[in-house]
Amino acid sequence: MSNHEINYSAKTVFLTITAMIAFAANSLLCRLALGAELIDAATFTTVRVISGAVMLSLIVMFRQKPDAGTKTNWRTAIMLFIYMAFFSFAYVSLSAGTGALILFGAVQLTMFIVALRGGEHFSLLSWAGLAVAILGLIYLLSPGIAAPDPLGAILMAIAGISWGYYSLSGRGSANPLHGTARNFVCSVPLVVMVSLYFLPDFSSSLTGLALAVTSGAITSGCGYVIWYAALPRLSATRAAAVQLSVPAIATLGGVIFLGEPLTMRLLLATAATLGGIAIILSQRAARLHSDRSVH
Repeated sequence: MSNHEINYSAKTVFLTITAMIAFAANSLLCRLALGAELIDAATFTTVRVISGAVMLSLIVMFRQKPDAGTKTNWRTAIMLFIYMAFFSFAYVSLSAGTGALILFGAVQLTMFIVALRGGEHFSLLSWAGLAVAILGLIYLLSPGIAAPDPLGAILMAIAGISWGYYSLSGRGSANPLHGTARNFVCSVPLVVMVSLYFLPDFSSSLTGLALAVTSGAITSGCGYVIWYAALPRLSATRAAAVQLSVPAIATLGGVIFLGEPLTMRLLLATAATLGGIAIILSQRAARLHSDRSVH
């Protein structure tokens, strides 16, 4: 391997790890702000989206030429809005690790279901992996002392489904960064309306606002820029696989920085859910490799 290839691989690893940490940090920032009641969920969402829209617009402005020919896709903008809003309201009651596991579990399962409906064939081992992943989430959400808040879990599952469809709709985009910036901008009036609706519940503090701005501008806006820089260097399966690290990072961060308990239920559910998804991804990668070898 040449020095250029080594540097290229090292850069890819660095960008990927940084992006995953940024995505996990969104869970930590949101839970820290809402769990301590430093800001209300609607205001956190609005400030996050506006901050992300500003940051991404500035980055696109300085890095790329305006893409005037691209039409606004309101469906993807609405999917982004639903993800942002439901994500925040879910973290009023969920721990960082639990929320991240439900979110990314729902994202991946949504993508797998869409693939199945699109005619993709799963091997027997893939079906077993899917069953294990679903059982892991069912176990996490089943009634008991350590069970997460049902409403919070439902809200986060909806956020995950929306993010899954958002990600699928952006596949093959010639300019994903520009499209994301546009979707953030289009989401601004939607989150403002949510804030107006929940105006009687308004509460804020400088710390809460700072956490929301950081989540929007840095861990969301800059996080997406870093992720899109790494994405062309990763296969689709590998890109999906590395995202499985986000719930684990969020759980570890929740324990270290937020003092959240690491329950046996969460550990077992995480192992089952992420393990099952990893089985499916490995089978898909093996099938793609086999198809390429044949052709």
